[in-house]
Amino acid sequence: MSDKDNVKLKPFLNIRPGVYLTCLYAALLVVILFAVFVRPGIVNSGSVLTVNSEPWGAAVLVDGVYAGSTPGDFFVPRGRRTIELRLPGFTPQTIEQNVGGRVFASALFPRRMAISATLESPDPAAAFIEQAAEFTAWTFAGEPTAAHQIPLSLSEAAYRLAHQASPDERESMRGVIQAAARFAVTQASLRDLIRAQALADNGGLSPSPLSLLVSTQGFIALLDENPAAALALGELLTAGTRSALTGSAWYARANAAQSAANASTATGAAGGQTLQAGGLNFRRVHGGTIGGRNFPAGTAVDTFYISETLVTQTSWELFLARQPQWRRENASALVQQGLAQPGHLQNVSIPGAPTGVSSISWHTAVAYCQWLTGLLPPGYTSWEVRLPTEAEWEYAAGAGLLNTGLFWEWCQDPFAPLSFISAPAEAAALGSPERPLRGGSWVNPPSSVDNQTRGSLPPSFSSPFVSFRPVIAPKGNQP
Repeated sequence: MSDKDNVKLKPFLNIRPGVYLTCLYAALLVVILFAVFVRPGIVNSGSVLTVNSEPWGAAVLVDGVYAGSTPGDFFVPRGRRTIELRLPGFTPQTIEQNVGGRVFASALFPRRMAISATLESPDPAAAFIEQAAEFTAWTFAGEPTAAHQIPLSLSEAAYRLAHQASPDERESMRGVIQAAARFAVTQASLRDLIRAQALADNGGLSPSPLSLLVSTQGFIALLDENPAAALALGELLTAGTRSALTGSAWYARANAAQSAANASTATGAAGGQTLQAGGLNFRRVHGGTIGGRNFPAGTAVDTFYISETLVTQTSWELFLARQPQWRRENASALVQQGLAQPGHLQNVSIPGAPTGVSSISWHTAVAYCQWLTGLLPPGYTSWEVRLPTEAEWEYAAGAGLLNTGLFWEWCQDPFAPLSFISAPAEAAALGSPERPLRGGSWVNPPSSVDNQTRGSLPPSFSSPFVSFRPVIAPKGNQP
């Protein structure tokens, strides 16, 4: 076929090609225009809601289904809709909204509506503690990575709640931040902590130069009060910043003060009086003070009795006979209740392992102590059996009263990684997701463990390397 050949369409039903092609193109254009400009408004009619809240970050639910968080744009189908805004620590707000729509060009130019709401917190101080507890839990997750991000729980809570708090509640929030400082063991958590302090000092607003100065002075005072905190800060900073800190005279003073505290021992702790209960021998330990790398200098320890050995097999069997719900065959029920983990009381045969009772969760050890309280001799009705606090354990170990190194030993108080930072009253409300372990086990090289070595596990864990020893102490004298 040459370049000059022409193709001619034939008439269709006696209609000339120029006519039916025009009609065909016109029909196709109508279909396209209908699909683009009309059909979306018929099939999916609705509006785009722009939802804002103060404070921002509230979850948006449309007819009970989560749609996202504020601020944001959300397409909502036409009709009577229930819009709910939720934020932890704040009273939820529910808005009934008639949502309209348009038929023509709704996909390109949707109808828009705006909703704004101010959320109120009935108890800002309590809500702040709840968010601070989330902060402590995240600090055990390590530094964030590209695939593992950590929310700024503490500073976001300060932004949301500080401006609604009264002066007394703000002071309580500052105490919570100081308690949270005991968990700032990563660079991410340290940034979150400092940001929270600045926001709390400035009523939830961006800090002014003056309020930033006040926050900085408060942070420096905290480090100066607790020398080990300055040393811990040096471990968190980047190389360049760390060298500037460690080369300062202030850091040298903190290092010297900490070295002096580490050299202190529990002198005069040993007592001659002993007490028997549940087949265990308890030795009296006179009260005193303790410092070192784990506690603020001058931490007081009251008089108590501590078991000379870890819990024995004979005493343990007596407990299980009286409290059969804690037996190994009931492990599945304990796991469901969050009181133990698989492996509960499974004393695995490990070469070199010492004999003894292990694979005991913290909850199980607490149950044993509660049972043993009922077996105390007459005259001890104002005393109780419980696990030792970390300070009590270290105080007794420093005086040479404990045979350590067989198993790690559970302690009573919530675990704070930076326990040498002074604990304000708010620390008790903050809690911790883990409980302390002290003493080391037979698998740890002796050179890696001393009386001040610490570890921690969630209280439901049942490890073959963990056991416990109880103490007898006045009731109410515990963290």
